[in-house]
Amino acid sequence: MAPVSPTVAAWALGLRVRDKREEAGLSGAAAAKRIGIAAAYLSDVERGKKNLSADRLEVLIEVYDFHEDEAEELRSLREQATRRGWWNKYTAIFSTELLRFFGFEHGADSIHTYDSDLVNGLLQTEDYARAIIESGSPNVRLAEVDRRVAARLTRQKRLTDDPPLHIVSIMSEAALRQQIGGPRVLAGQLMHLERMIETMPESLSLQIVPFEATGHHAMGGSSFHLMSFPSGQLPTLLWQETVTSTQLISDQITVREYSLAHAEATKCALSREDSLQLIRDAYKRL
Repeated sequence: MAPVSPTVAAWALGLRVRDKREEAGLSGAAAAKRIGIAAAYLSDVERGKKNLSADRLEVLIEVYDFHEDEAEELRSLREQATRRGWWNKYTAIFSTELLRFFGFEHGADSIHTYDSDLVNGLLQTEDYARAIIESGSPNVRLAEVDRRVAARLTRQKRLTDDPPLHIVSIMSEAALRQQIGGPRVLAGQLMHLERMIETMPESLSLQIVPFEATGHHAMGGSSFHLMSFPSGQLPTLLWQETVTSTQLISDQITVREYSLAHAEATKCALSREDSLQLIRDAYKRL
């Protein structure tokens, strides 16, 4: 079971509140008026961006006519949503959307990722992560760089939790060749990938799309991550990264398109064993 994440708890509560409101035939404005909150605030609650006070939740439970077992579950989710995640101490340096991504990632039980030219953040060494952060933010102070690196390493702790986060990572061969931080840093990163593949066979599936691949649907696109959660009531979420923006996407049609793109990239990728050999060959060339 994945660890409790306040972000996931708030989202789960919001989805159930929204579904119950729609089932009752109430508009957002009408429901908010009866609960005694602003319509915009209720909308944020339904999207998992805001939490209700205990008193307001009890009013909502009565207005929506939740059964007692459902009501107790909502109370539990509200309590979980009030906790502080490790990412809360980074509010000064990361956007709200990125912090929410950290929260969803922490509460996920599996993630399918695609990366075209960089090693996935969950699989990066400290030196490799620092090189990326420093090159992407040339005007950021050293203290902030240190905090950004620390946040990335904290995210990686989910890989060794009990149970661990399961990752299906598809990367382009370009990620093995681009000398982020120089040959020494890249060599250390490649050795790290080799160790992870060998020591985490149950929770990490890492496959490389070789340069010889003729093409696939995800090629030329941005990095993306598909997050799945322990509860069968929660849909898969998509996190997309581009040069200028990041975005959490819950629209299931879009999620399905990216899932298909990930599947197509997987078909073009080498097997686990051949991917491991390609990583070793890339290391030797350095």
